[in-house]
Amino acid sequence: MFFVMEKMPTYIIEHLEPKVYEWCFIEYKQISRIVGKKNLWITNTKNQTLNHYARVIPKSAAGLHLNNVCLLDPAAKKELTPEEARHFQYFVFGGILGDYPPRKRTEVELTQKFSQGTATRNVGKEQMSTDHAVAVVKEIVQGKKLSALKFQDQLEIHMKEGESMLLPYRYLLIKGKLLVSKELLEYLKKKKGF
Repeated sequence: MFFVMEKMPTYIIEHLEPKVYEWCFIEYKQISRIVGKKNLWITNTKNQTLNHYARVIPKSAAGLHLNNVCLLDPAAKKELTPEEARHFQYFVFGGILGDYPPRKRTEVELTQKFSQGTATRNVGKEQMSTDHAVAVVKEIVQGKKLSALKFQDQLEIHMKEGESMLLPYRYLLIKGKLLVSKELLEYLKKKKGF
């Protein structure tokens, strides 16, 4: 089945970390490449450097009184489908570093801020980085079912001889290739983790 969107939805990242760390900045740049600057808002931050990649809004998305909102939360009971995705105008994600095992920070720090009537959906129960969650939602908006998407669980980054870092998250594969920011990989190698 093929859907034609009259207008591309807006992807909103609610920044939930105490500041915009370098890894956040890299991830937000990647999201901007995925959905386009005009389709990306970053809320809950005053960091104007991000204006190069998105519309920056200092207040929380919960206070913007938007209609047709879908809040993405791994703890949500329902999975996002292509049929309903085309009806949402705004998709809200938590800009947050996930813990392993998950502590349901999205539910606590974001979902509870929104009114009871706000639609919450998941794109699987496995944890993803925010850029991957956005990429998955974009694929669903374009008509692909979650079950049709391909993923890789965990990412091993080789640091140096005999040393590697394992990231325990789910990663989207596009045409068999891992969707990953080379800038983020270099950052992690340099910093030796988050």
